[in-house]
Amino acid sequence: MALRCALSMLKHDAEGKECIERIVKRLHALSYHMRSYFWLDFQQLNDIYRYKTEEYSHTAVNKFNVIPDSIPDWVFDFMPTRGGYFIGNVSPARMDFRWFCLGNCIAILSSLATPEQSMAIMDLIEARWDELVGEMPLKIAYPAIESHEWRIVTGCDPKNTRWSYHNGGSWPVLLWLLTAACIKTGRPQIARRAIDLAETRLLKDGWPEYYDGKLGRYVGKQARKYQTWSIAGYLVAKMMMEDPSHLGMISLEEDKQMKPLIKRSSSWTC
Repeated sequence: MALRCALSMLKHDAEGKECIERIVKRLHALSYHMRSYFWLDFQQLNDIYRYKTEEYSHTAVNKFNVIPDSIPDWVFDFMPTRGGYFIGNVSPARMDFRWFCLGNCIAILSSLATPEQSMAIMDLIEARWDELVGEMPLKIAYPAIESHEWRIVTGCDPKNTRWSYHNGGSWPVLLWLLTAACIKTGRPQIARRAIDLAETRLLKDGWPEYYDGKLGRYVGKQARKYQTWSIAGYLVAKMMMEDPSHLGMISLEEDKQMKPLIKRSSSWTC
């Protein structure tokens, strides 16, 4: 999104031309890399499950040498037949399969996600409503990191115990991002359902910063009350639902020239 915003701000003069050319080149490479290697759906998960390891050269299918046995069990039950999302990270021999709300919503708003991928992200949210929305929108990440691992990953922040704070907590501020993504994909009913859910508790609970628990039932153990961004997230969501034209301030339309060829099978073609 930062690169594409930069394109719209640069002057098409001699000085800006070089930057524009470099940004376009970077966008092509970045878009292809993210859409190809960070995208996960039912078909791709099945492909990874059947990967052969230690392949080499440019013909390798398993380019990051991901070991199929490293796929966590929860992913197989979590992935619906229709739907998909961008995973957290890909590195040699390892993939972070967690769902991150902020990244997937921004992928839609920046048009990093193709229209088909954007719709698949919405399909996933609907199919896994209890896990990703629960009783308070919206899970910042799913699932929580369990046992001792959360201490290693989060730097021992005591707020990051499982299903709390940044480790699977629910953050009302994310409501506006979900609403924007819903409007862009033509699925406002999803946003309306989430907003209705938030309205049953936010005011009564004193506009907390975050909620804890698998379903977001509990006000966060160290959540501050009357948080400006919790209030602002709700107000922006309501304003966008009342006037969807506001979406143009935060959303970028797809650039057809930036659209790389997706060679991988995806769930929406089932």
